[in-house]
Amino acid sequence: MGLLGDELAFGRALTAPEYESVMALGHRKEYAPDTPLLTEGDRTGHVVIVLRGWVTVSHITDRGATRLILGLRGPGELLGEMAALDNHPRSATVRALGTVEATVIGGDAFRRFLATHPRVSGLVIRQLTFRLRSADQERSALASLTVLQRLASRLTELSRTAPTGPYAPSAPTSGAGTGSTGAVVHLAQDELAATVGATREAVAKALRLLRTQKVVRTGTRMVEILDPALLALLAEGHRD
Repeated sequence: MGLLGDELAFGRALTAPEYESVMALGHRKEYAPDTPLLTEGDRTGHVVIVLRGWVTVSHITDRGATRLILGLRGPGELLGEMAALDNHPRSATVRALGTVEATVIGGDAFRRFLATHPRVSGLVIRQLTFRLRSADQERSALASLTVLQRLASRLTELSRTAPTGPYAPSAPTSGAGTGSTGAVVHLAQDELAATVGATREAVAKALRLLRTQKVVRTGTRMVEILDPALLALLAEGHRD
């Protein structure tokens, strides 16, 4: 399973001249927490490049009853490129997880730039390919893994991110389990549920089991990883 973007985000894969040229196409905008940058179903065609902060990418399923988080995107990530390229409605909603600063570029300007910069166009294609592969892996995980396995995998993934993210590692906690890193995932239970395609109740049950085994410690909008090695084993489906 993979929720985060490519290892080398679009903005970071550009050369310095390319980066300056791309940024000159648009304007900077700041988004307050929980504000949508892009909305599913809209027919807008602009793209967004995240400069600061993190966003969730989500899709509404079950006739609007369930929100499934498809990804978490951070600095350097390009968003909205599919609608800019194919002129179809937005396939997902992008929402600010905290305060977000981004560059907004009109679809026409973005397409003209790609037409004259084949290397940058190749980077966009690489990103689309990566995300399609990731989506296939997510669908496979939803069909074959238990909620506990999916949650363990997600927590393992998020706990390994850079300390500038919304689920940043903190200092090690005294008295934590063997091998504790003190990594903390700062997401609420309903948000975690949305990242693994499960109900909040199912995730709460899985977290209770992890707490009982002293694999994690939970609090308000946080899950602290006490035993990352055991969590990784659970993600892979191992049993004692």
